[in-house]
Amino acid sequence: MNVNDTGLPAAELFLNRELSALDFCERVLSQARDASLPLLERVRFLAISSSNLDEFFEIRVAGLKQRVELGISKPAADGLSPIRQLELISIRAHALVNEQYRVLNEVIRPALINEGLGLAAADNTTPPVQAWMSAYFEREVEPVLTPLALDPSRPFPRIQNKSLNFIVRLAGSDAFGRETSLAVVQVPRSLPRVIRVDAAIDGSPSLALLSRVIQVNIERLFEGVEVTGCWQFRVTRNSDLYVDDEEVDDLLRAVEGELAHRRYGAAVRLETSHDCPPDLVDFLRGHFALEEADVYAVNGPVNLHRLISLHDLLERPELKFVDFSPSLPARAAAQTDLFAAMRDRAMLLHHPFQSFQPVTDLLRQAAVDPRVLAIKMTLYRAGADSMIVDSLIDAARQGKDVTVIVELRARFDEAANIELATRLQESGVHVMYGVVGYKTHAKLTMVVRREDGRLKRYCHLGTGNYHVRTARTYTDYGLFTADEEIGEDLHDLFLQMTGLTRATTLRKLWQAPFTLHDSLIRGIERETAHAAAGRPARIIAKMNALIETGVIEALYRASRAGVKCELIVRGICALRPGLEGVSENITVRSIVGRFLEHSRVVWFANGGEEEMLCSSADWMERNFFRRIEVAFPVERRRHRRRIFEELEAYLRDDVNAWALDAEGRWSKVAAAQGESFCAQQWLLQRYQAG
Repeated sequence: MNVNDTGLPAAELFLNRELSALDFCERVLSQARDASLPLLERVRFLAISSSNLDEFFEIRVAGLKQRVELGISKPAADGLSPIRQLELISIRAHALVNEQYRVLNEVIRPALINEGLGLAAADNTTPPVQAWMSAYFEREVEPVLTPLALDPSRPFPRIQNKSLNFIVRLAGSDAFGRETSLAVVQVPRSLPRVIRVDAAIDGSPSLALLSRVIQVNIERLFEGVEVTGCWQFRVTRNSDLYVDDEEVDDLLRAVEGELAHRRYGAAVRLETSHDCPPDLVDFLRGHFALEEADVYAVNGPVNLHRLISLHDLLERPELKFVDFSPSLPARAAAQTDLFAAMRDRAMLLHHPFQSFQPVTDLLRQAAVDPRVLAIKMTLYRAGADSMIVDSLIDAARQGKDVTVIVELRARFDEAANIELATRLQESGVHVMYGVVGYKTHAKLTMVVRREDGRLKRYCHLGTGNYHVRTARTYTDYGLFTADEEIGEDLHDLFLQMTGLTRATTLRKLWQAPFTLHDSLIRGIERETAHAAAGRPARIIAKMNALIETGVIEALYRASRAGVKCELIVRGICALRPGLEGVSENITVRSIVGRFLEHSRVVWFANGGEEEMLCSSADWMERNFFRRIEVAFPVERRRHRRRIFEELEAYLRDDVNAWALDAEGRWSKVAAAQGESFCAQQWLLQRYQAG
């Protein structure tokens, strides 16, 4: 059956992926409004909503604008042309930005003041605070600022992506007799955007924004010239890297070159202070070649993401989530030899509820173990000062064969990964950049060890990155196993990524771009056949995004056959649940809470012979066809039962859960009568209890 046999036009079967991304920003923002959450966590959610919106403009809006400029009018799956998508995005994004600043000014600011943490504002800065600002500006800020007057000999400066800037209106002439009416002040990113006001007295603000400190002292930069006004502005630019895989002969150098371009890509959005005069807004808009719809006038700092520093700056534990210590599995805690523990049976960890330490321990032990001959690993994001990287370097220095696939094009981590790759190479590690044309997104580690005269492989496969810091805030599964067939599969995968071999049929793993998509479709179709035959048929799937049309169509067919499909989609979702005669058996919910839901899992009832896989891949076209991804089976019954119970906990959540309806609207799931249930809190308690 073709999906169009539903009787509905194809465009009515899909939600717009770009608007769905804005939906997620709005769901995150809702957490900032939630008075039941700790105040500094609400500030953090406001900042995250802002940073997600920044990335939306840098990548998604930029991509649509490029299509329009190139004359590409092919509509999306929902039938919307690029021009119409941009029109709808502008309406939604302006409303979202207005709400972000309303939350800041009417919700967050008053709450901070109540806690003695007010932010200095234009209308309530007291003399002691003004005196402190003046001294701080003279000591810490003015020496690194360079005011740039605008005249025929001094053209408009290059403005970096998302940098803080001021447009200043002037009157009079300078020491050389030159008259100019405008200047630009660019603020280095090295300066902190939120500052503790040391000299504050009772009743005075205890924090100040750098933008406010500069504004009240701006005259110092223009001695002898009258400053008649000063307004913030920020430009968001196209930040998608373009590397021609067919032409490039040195990927590292090509990515390095593109990073410089990213800072000055085509402008896609202009943010200005809400009181910036219209003539100056038009002047800036014209310089950056933007339309009126691309201008966002904001009542506050032009970069709300910088407020996230409040969380770390302030030692106020009562205003944050209660801290916790990730637990260790009993076997990992009792057995210092991870190789022995893995030989015994597979071990499954759920981060951040369980510690990431066994992952780092595996590599640390492998580095010093004389019986370990080789280590092979993929690195998508690793973070600065990574213990994992240190272990890989130690292993290479001790003469082990260490091979690392570093993905240079991990979005917004490219510079860090270039530095990482260079450091590894200088230490004797074999560094590869994957396969030209395909991002290496799989999370894989293989340790080869000589035991009893033969070689044995020890493997770790995960849904998340080898990043110690994000392992504290992202939910992910990681499997430790010495299974021979999985070891052989990883061996074949690394041969594909480092050498020239044909794609082989793997024994247990589903691999993109070769078998993952087809295997997933077959799994869905198998449930459809079970339902038609009257056997148990149900699908539970958890992911970050669902937009690939082939999978959506397969789910629609399954729903029409009676398969109950329960989807937990954190972010973008193009599937329409609850359509009569199409998707009545499909539900979609999103969990937005303390931890970023990042794990990808699919469970099939399979007529009573359940099957479960964890994966590095979201259900998106790029993951299925333009990336190297892996889905791995959860074979131990105990592990399957544990993950199944956790999936059902997410389906019961009525604290952090949102539900999607057939019209594409998200609504907060109402708490059931009696005690509410929070899946993330339940997981914390579950693993703390062992």
